[in-house]
Amino acid sequence: MTAKPAILGQLWQLIAHPTAEQRAEMGEGRPFYMVMTLLLTAVAILVIYTTPSLHAPLRLIPFVSLMALHIALHWLSPYAALHKRSAMAYLAAQAVLAFSLVMLADSPTLSLALFGAMIGETIGTYGLTRLAFVSTIGYLVLLVGSYFLIGGLDTAAQWFSPTFSTMLLLIIFMVLYRKQLDASEQAKALLAELETAHIELADYAAQVRSLTLATERQRMARELHDTLVQGVAGLILQLEAANAHLENGRVPRAQAIIQQSMKRARSTLADARAAIDDLRLKDSSLAETIQRQADRFTQATGIPCHLTLDLAAETLISPAIADHAERIISESLTNVTRHAQAENVWLDVTQSVNALNIDVRDDGVGFDVDTAVRARHYGLLGMRERARLVNGTFAISSNTGEGTHLAITLPLDGQIGSILEIEPISEEST
Repeated sequence: MTAKPAILGQLWQLIAHPTAEQRAEMGEGRPFYMVMTLLLTAVAILVIYTTPSLHAPLRLIPFVSLMALHIALHWLSPYAALHKRSAMAYLAAQAVLAFSLVMLADSPTLSLALFGAMIGETIGTYGLTRLAFVSTIGYLVLLVGSYFLIGGLDTAAQWFSPTFSTMLLLIIFMVLYRKQLDASEQAKALLAELETAHIELADYAAQVRSLTLATERQRMARELHDTLVQGVAGLILQLEAANAHLENGRVPRAQAIIQQSMKRARSTLADARAAIDDLRLKDSSLAETIQRQADRFTQATGIPCHLTLDLAAETLISPAIADHAERIISESLTNVTRHAQAENVWLDVTQSVNALNIDVRDDGVGFDVDTAVRARHYGLLGMRERARLVNGTFAISSNTGEGTHLAITLPLDGQIGSILEIEPISEEST
């Protein structure tokens, strides 16, 4: 048994095992092919009835067989259109069948019906392509040529007017139909792309949430390690030392160590509360958050925090600016708890026309700013980076034994700025 030609094999594969998309296209085109089948069948019956020569079995049987094949091939046109070679073979086969039927029936009516149907189907299926244009010209040539072969110049002249008007209206209608169909397909493709983009965005959002949670867990793990673990470990060492001094009768030394342990416990408690508060949902205003941070600092450390708040229109402060302000204040109070050994802290948060101003001062032991910058103190770097992100300014002034002063300005527009250098505040400004 010989193998089928490649084109016929592909066509048979498409017919026997169509994809879901191909079945959907066939479902959409089924009404059109049903109407075409009914019209061509009606025209064939009319031609048989009005053409005495077709009453003879030797002409009737071939005519009916070719007509049935011609109509059946119309139903296969969507499959043939999937490949250019099969489409060309299909259009050529239909042209041969249509011309043979016209010659058998010797009927201009049948010629107009068959070639008109093929022109409409070709434009509707292939659109405004070169293949459709060439096929349409070829069908028109065969149509006019069949008129000459049937009745000569008189028949061609007689059928010119109805053929011209029919073909003109048919071509215009099919061109408009094809444009509408193309627009509908483009809309469907765009909708599919939007759905795909929506799914991708949902996946990206899920990934971002997952990465954010992972990053936050890592950050909280580091903070809890730096606060609870180190703080409790230090307390244990100090308490063990105090116990050893007590056993040896060195009570004053033990009391001094216990006092240091109390300070460490307060510091650890303040850091732990700050870490826990970061996990809570923020549903309060900036003023309430700052007030809560100041109260928590005083309760945990025993150091008075003298707070001055002047937020005229908090609605003008964007969530991003408010978040940076909260983080900077939290970090600055944490640094006081850990390093300053201060007896008082002054926190001033004021809002001007275009900026949010934050001043944090303490009367602690102070430190050398240049040494801290070279050592890349992460608390200072974090606050400076937050100010930089919103095109703000960050300045620090401190000397050993003279306390520390931080001055931060955050523009209310929150525009992205460039990296800012840390500039110490002059003594007069402190």
